[in-house]
Amino acid sequence: MMKAFSFDTQPFEAMLLSPARAYAALSIDYTEKLLGAQLESAKTYVDTSLAQARVLLDVRDADGLRSYVEGQQQFAKDVTERLKGDAEKVVSLHQDFFKQSQKLAESSLKQAQQASSGQAAKA
Repeated sequence: MMKAFSFDTQPFEAMLLSPARAYAALSIDYTEKLLGAQLESAKTYVDTSLAQARVLLDVRDADGLRSYVEGQQQFAKDVTERLKGDAEKVVSLHQDFFKQSQKLAESSLKQAQQASSGQAAKA
């Protein structure tokens, strides 16, 4: 009679599949946050630009044009501040992702070492 072949998948799960799943989940979360930030920024820039276009359409005379041009300086300042804030947000997301990836790698390495030492002890 043939003996049933038994294969212990726990070390394979601990060393490869579990860390891969955790990293995939981390990557998806990061991508969701990054895309959300980008969409929010894009909407803000579009809304601001459309508002500026509407203001320009209301220019009827020299005083209106002067007022519009003066408003453009504030508009440029606001957009610059918004760009700076958006860049800081993206950098923060990158740093957080890097730190979490590093922790995940260290944790996975420890688990793999424990699994391999456990297998060596069984042998």
